[in-house]
Amino acid sequence: MIDPASLFSLQGRVALVTGGSRGIGRMIAEGFLAQGARVYISARKAEQCHAAAAELGPDCIAVPADISTVEGARALAATIAEREPALDILVNNAGAAWGAPFDSFPEHGWDKVFDVNVKAPFFLTQALHGALKAAARPDRPAKVICVGSIDGLRVNAWETYSYQASKAAIHHLMRRMAARLIHDNIVASAIAPGAFPSEMNRAARDRGDRVAAAIPARRIGRAEDMAGAAIYLASRAGDYVVGQVLTVDGGLVAANPVETAEP
Repeated sequence: MIDPASLFSLQGRVALVTGGSRGIGRMIAEGFLAQGARVYISARKAEQCHAAAAELGPDCIAVPADISTVEGARALAATIAEREPALDILVNNAGAAWGAPFDSFPEHGWDKVFDVNVKAPFFLTQALHGALKAAARPDRPAKVICVGSIDGLRVNAWETYSYQASKAAIHHLMRRMAARLIHDNIVASAIAPGAFPSEMNRAARDRGDRVAAAIPARRIGRAEDMAGAAIYLASRAGDYVVGQVLTVDGGLVAANPVETAEP
């Protein structure tokens, strides 16, 4: 008999959500907490990280960190290892974006985005591999969830060259990590969000009605939409979903026909 409550429960599990103080990361952290997990959130700005943890409750712990360097990623992993013997769930959510015209797009705008969006998830997962293996069992695998974007699935009109390339890269990096980590009973997957209100997606935050007009579902994403997707992948419900990108966008990518002129 299937028990829906236990199927989506995270009771007793320990999670780390990078970029968890605001936006999509905070939505995911809040969802995990509601399902019974103890959640560590990291963010580069310590004050914001501690404030968010205080607002989310006693089971949310702030661990400020700058994971844009390998040393920073390893330092965050060491902090988690000091506090927890094992880690059930890692959400690689911290992200950066950069926009500039093609002819003047700067090298540092490329390097910053790839350091945070692609390099950091790899080296943080590598550094936490031991903690994830300590939690993983054949009947209850550990989870690594990478947050990509629909901009890694189709071309956006904005000149955010490194961001769009980085999101396509994290989707494929997740697949390569999934092929390796499943041998340690660690399931890797990804979420590709569409329009959710955040500091990074100010259009959805500030002009939600206008953005919603282009979305088949006729609305932008809500916190429950992102939390539900992450809970599904993190819980028993998602144990058999390996190396997949879950698109959460109201149909923008897959249910939005391209209009063509009459023949």
